[in-house]
Amino acid sequence: MSLAPRLDLRQSQSLVMTPQLQQAIKLLALSNLELEAFIGGELERNPLLEAGEIIAQPARETVEPVDGAEPVSGPDAGADTLIDRGAGGADSPLDVDYGAETFIDDGPNDGVSAQRQSGSDLMSMGSATGGSEDGPDFDSFAAPDIGLHEHLMQQAGAMLSGTALLIAGQLVGQIDDAGYLEANLLETAYRLGVALAEVEEVLAVIHGFDPSGVGARSLSECIAIQAREADRYDPAMATLIDNLDLLARGQIPHLRRICGVDEEDMADMIRELRTYDPKPGLQYGGEGAAAVVPDVFVTPSGKSWAIEINGATLPRLLVNRRYHAQLAAGARDKAAKAWLSDSLASANWLIKALDQRQRTILKVTEEIVRRQEGFFRHGVTHLRPLTLKAIADEVDLHESTISRVTSNKYLACPRGTFELKYFFTSAIQSADGGEAASAEAVKSHIRALIAEEKADAILSDDTLVDLLREKGFDIARRTVAKYREAIGLGSSVQRRRQKAMMR
Repeated sequence: MSLAPRLDLRQSQSLVMTPQLQQAIKLLALSNLELEAFIGGELERNPLLEAGEIIAQPARETVEPVDGAEPVSGPDAGADTLIDRGAGGADSPLDVDYGAETFIDDGPNDGVSAQRQSGSDLMSMGSATGGSEDGPDFDSFAAPDIGLHEHLMQQAGAMLSGTALLIAGQLVGQIDDAGYLEANLLETAYRLGVALAEVEEVLAVIHGFDPSGVGARSLSECIAIQAREADRYDPAMATLIDNLDLLARGQIPHLRRICGVDEEDMADMIRELRTYDPKPGLQYGGEGAAAVVPDVFVTPSGKSWAIEINGATLPRLLVNRRYHAQLAAGARDKAAKAWLSDSLASANWLIKALDQRQRTILKVTEEIVRRQEGFFRHGVTHLRPLTLKAIADEVDLHESTISRVTSNKYLACPRGTFELKYFFTSAIQSADGGEAASAEAVKSHIRALIAEEKADAILSDDTLVDLLREKGFDIARRTVAKYREAIGLGSSVQRRRQKAMMR
């Protein structure tokens, strides 16, 4: 055996992640709004790309009803083939007809109009999102015009001046979104070089600001401030506020004794407490609720379903051929020609990748709707167990691709707006050996059972297990407890205390 160095020629196969393929994979994981921001950057970077209406030969993809004929696909040389071959630089533009029936809906209201025209009695999208008949009221999601800190400083400027105003600015800056003061008064006084008494006097002024209860250092102090403003801070109420932990544990008889009141007065004091805001700052602070923009529309079409990409948020791109010809005519050196060629290839690839993204989302959504048709027709109790692998095997894609497609994507249907991940749930075995049920369906049954329980017959987790088995769900007690906590419902002891306090 020779140990001398030598040269060998070997042939092997390997998967190379080209920049174009990496970009196509990245686009799959983006929602429509994120994609719009990404496209904005590409429009600035690539002069050959322009946004506008696309009027060219369409690469149409008409999604037929799920239980009907096979979908009609676009050209054979689609983006699937291009990605498999790694051919992203070909100068063959792909224009998508956004006016085709696949992209006919520009927003939720279009879907609603179609339902009204067809005479459907299904719930409208406006009512599903809490809006009017004309569509959801997006103004209700708007954040307030002024933040909590600005609101407090306006009041401080009207009531304080000089050193006191400086101290107020330091304290207001350390109030969190819920309205609670996170500062240490002694440290603040030392840092500002003032007496602790001055800081405490300014804090007392802040306690009188709107919203009531702002600047408190604890829940008890927050409630006490609001009780004083409502002129309800008598000795009995003060004792109750100082013992909120006993109230949380439901020790009402003990509270009555230490407060020195009868049952009627205690009930009146508890009702008064419920009118106070434990987080007053949230009226001005915190992040406003963000409106969810669906990526896909699912609407009834006879006995089946029509699936459409939301065209309102999709970027509409074209390659400016005229500008490319002008630049090509003026390109003199190799560097300019290479840059122009790269820009053209990048623009073509991006349009093809966007088309592939739309086709993949439609394909995956179609399979989800086919498997979860019971949910769309009858509700969450008919949601079936579903895994990424089941969808991947059916549409001939990898599980990681399905995961990217369903991440941050939302589906709008007559029952509301849901994340695509919502339809993937674990299986709960049937008690009678029948078909397994979805975990979400079991949660729905648990929620319904607890909602119907009476104050003198609180259902324990063991009782819930027995009732669920009567419904055909073979589920363990610890699983019931886990699902109950996941949907935000307390234990039987906590619910019993709550109902006792309600009485």
